[in-house]
Amino acid sequence: MIPEMPDYDKALYYTIWGQWDNLFLLMSRTDDDLLAKKIERFLYDYHHSSSQKNVEQSHDTLLYYLEHALQISSPWMYEVE
Repeated sequence: MIPEMPDYDKALYYTIWGQWDNLFLLMSRTDDDLLAKKIERFLYDYHHSSSQKNVEQSHDTLLYYLEHALQISSPWMYEVE
């Protein structure tokens, strides 16, 4: 049986590949409230902001949060030998 992909991995994949519908569904289903807020902010800015800077900032904030969460949840991926 294939293990379930963590929400952070899914969010990263959906964000990188521009799968906004899947990102929205993940936002409504995740147990991580902070992740849901970061996704919500990004999707709102992406669809409603007239400022490209706001979109980029919320996108970067989401990616920084995902990177941090992945380091905490999967430290073996970031070990330096």
